[in-house]
Amino acid sequence: MPPWPLFIAIAFLAGSIPFGFLIGAARGVDLRTVGSKNIGATNLGRVLGRRYFFLCFFLDMLKGLIPTAIVGWQTGLLGEFSIPADQAWWWLAVMAAAVLGHMYTPWLGFKGGKGVATGLGAMLGLFPALAVPAVGTFVVFMIVLGLWRYVSAASVTGAASLPLWTWYIHQQQKTLDERLLASRPLNDQMAARDIDALIPYTGWPFVIVATLLAALVIYKHRGNLSRLSAGTEPKIGQRGVAPAPPSPAAPDKNVPVDAASADRGNSESPGQS
Repeated sequence: MPPWPLFIAIAFLAGSIPFGFLIGAARGVDLRTVGSKNIGATNLGRVLGRRYFFLCFFLDMLKGLIPTAIVGWQTGLLGEFSIPADQAWWWLAVMAAAVLGHMYTPWLGFKGGKGVATGLGAMLGLFPALAVPAVGTFVVFMIVLGLWRYVSAASVTGAASLPLWTWYIHQQQKTLDERLLASRPLNDQMAARDIDALIPYTGWPFVIVATLLAALVIYKHRGNLSRLSAGTEPKIGQRGVAPAPPSPAAPDKNVPVDAASADRGNSESPGQS
């Protein structure tokens, strides 16, 4: 049996590397004190510029991709679509560990990023069972980002679509397997229900984990959702939304006009009598 607990621990440690924080610190900036105070790629890009966003996003994606893909290769699961449930759960635990390491890094008091880039990389490493749904999720992300230019809205919408993509892709794989089985010469007279019984749906572990991952990503964006509702969430390329200037104070209606005039008279320069 593969050493799954060791794989999970290594994936968590890989995911816990706070690349955004380290890049910011190298530039003399503590991301925990500026912008949205998040150590992820989006806040880094707002503070230091777009090239740092892409650098951090790429590194965060790699720390999810590499451990998940290596474990899949070591266990012979990489490249398989229909995976037995017991092995699927273990591999999914490795993927989840990398994402949780990013979200709750022990090096920064168990406070980390929001898991979008690391989650994308980890799903791509779980090829093809979650890599194909991840592509659909990324398409949704890009469409929403292109239309409204809010990274947070695109991330939340993409995450919400992930369980649907996962269920649909695995259902299509099941249908393909059934057609391949029915096309064999000895099976061409079999009833459709018999063929369906021979090809079980193996996607439920992936759908369940995809749903939990999506819920966690949306939960981590709750502050962004509040700012979107208030109209203060910056769009991509913006540093932030400046607060509206305070309106001038209205005169106190309870102060008599003569008293207000006297106050103004008292505020004249001492040289006047």
